[in-house]
Amino acid sequence: SAERHDAPDGTEATVASQVVGPFLLTGLLLERLATSAPSRVITMSSGGMYTAPLMVSGLEMAADEYKGAEQYARAKRAQVTLTEVWAERFGRLGVYFHSLHPGWADTPGVEESLPGFYRLMKDRLRTPAEGADTVVWLAAAEAARHHDGRFFFDRVPRSPYWLPWTRESAGDRRRLWRRCEAAVSGYLG
Repeated sequence: SAERHDAPDGTEATVASQVVGPFLLTGLLLERLATSAPSRVITMSSGGMYTAPLMVSGLEMAADEYKGAEQYARAKRAQVTLTEVWAERFGRLGVYFHSLHPGWADTPGVEESLPGFYRLMKDRLRTPAEGADTVVWLAAAEAARHHDGRFFFDRVPRSPYWLPWTRESAGDRRRLWRRCEAAVSGYLG
């Protein structure tokens, strides 16, 4: 969206739906996932996150500086970071955490949010089925369990960092986790 929208609790809508909501859902399901081990939590990210550093204090853009594609990229970077932290903290429970980039697929979201990119690339975009290949593979393949916490593209673990300035510090990772914990504290026991 070109304009900032807030969830009922005041959290920017993209952060609410892409970061806080999945964090809460994973936390609520963690015990069930552990008792059903081996189990998997798979997070669909986006290529946009390659350009975004982890911004804990600036995760939610203010209305006067809001850019929908940039907000989405920030949220997707946070997702990938949280996937790694979930794996570090809870992978020993037999729950495997993965994130992935599906490749640039011909979807209404790409056409709507990145019209210039879409016009230039529309003949080269993946079909939705091609974009879904890696997530389906991650859900079922035994081989995926050997790469807990990793970021995937085309069924291969890849670095989530193309640009050196997008790497986060250990402190930023901890701050992001604490921020998410605080956002969902009323829902988790």
